[in-house]
Amino acid sequence: MELDSKELTPVINRLKRAQGQLAAVTRMLEEGRDCKDVVTQLAAVSKALDRAGFVIIATGLEQCIRSDDPGMDKKDLEKLFLSLA
Repeated sequence: MELDSKELTPVINRLKRAQGQLAAVTRMLEEGRDCKDVVTQLAAVSKALDRAGFVIIATGLEQCIRSDDPGMDKKDLEKLFLSLA
């Protein structure tokens, strides 16, 4: 099943922001910044990636239900959800 990229524009934007945040974390480490600040930014990146993953899976599930895609069964969707846990 292919995802509709138009529906995922907010997710794409979120991932681009996370990419910028991750680059900032790398810079912070290279600059020897405070551990607390680095971990805070790293947690923000992690949360953004998790949320993006959940939206992608939810969108895929919604599309699967609408199209009655036989290629994606309940067990496959469950594995996708658990991969983010």
